[in-house]
Amino acid sequence: MIQVRSVSKTFHLPHEVKALVDVSCRVGAAEVVVIIGPSGSGKSTLLRCLNRLEYADVGNILIDGVDILDERTDINQVRTEVGMVFQSFNLFPHKSVEDNLILAQRVVRKRSKADCMKKAHMLLEKVGIKDKARVFPAQLSGGQQQRVAIARALAMDPKVMLFDEPTSALDPEMVGEVLDVMKALAKDGMTMVVVSHEMGFAREVADRVIFMDQGAIVEEGAPNRIFDRAQNPRTQSFLSQIL
Repeated sequence: MIQVRSVSKTFHLPHEVKALVDVSCRVGAAEVVVIIGPSGSGKSTLLRCLNRLEYADVGNILIDGVDILDERTDINQVRTEVGMVFQSFNLFPHKSVEDNLILAQRVVRKRSKADCMKKAHMLLEKVGIKDKARVFPAQLSGGQQQRVAIARALAMDPKVMLFDEPTSALDPEMVGEVLDVMKALAKDGMTMVVVSHEMGFAREVADRVIFMDQGAIVEEGAPNRIFDRAQNPRTQSFLSQIL
């Protein structure tokens, strides 16, 4: 579903930073891949490159066979197939929860209002907040807002879901409710790439864990191997400080 081939990315202001260095990886359909690593390791930059919120300098990124770095590619069309959930919830504050879920369906998918409403309410029930359809984001807890953000992304029927540290802005007691929704998505067979510091989630849900440092993939493998039998000294050092 996702192929990343020799991708590099350098930021030049205010000084040169090599955010990604010759990164290659693959994500299969229905696979859950969790990317871990220290701050500044390139995790979020890699994720943002997967829907071209950041434009890689060199390499190829294929989403379901389409190279999104090819200038002939309609990136807006590709993005309809790639849902993304951010650290901050990015909901429209002046629109109700229901309207947040309906807008893109109407504008991008060209669905009827009735179909949009049906989809919105089904997804709100799926993420456990069907009773919040008519309220505004400011009336919700952080965990509820993040669940709305997940539902909004799912409303587009994406082939891939990207999560950029989706629980990092939440109070600890709200983290579980968001992770439960993500676990349910994984069980339903959604292809997911998750940047996260939630090691328990990675161990329980991931099919594969990627450890990044200094813009490169240092080590990857099944969760049990990475967490219990990491081979690279840098991976071992990182995990020894957080586990």
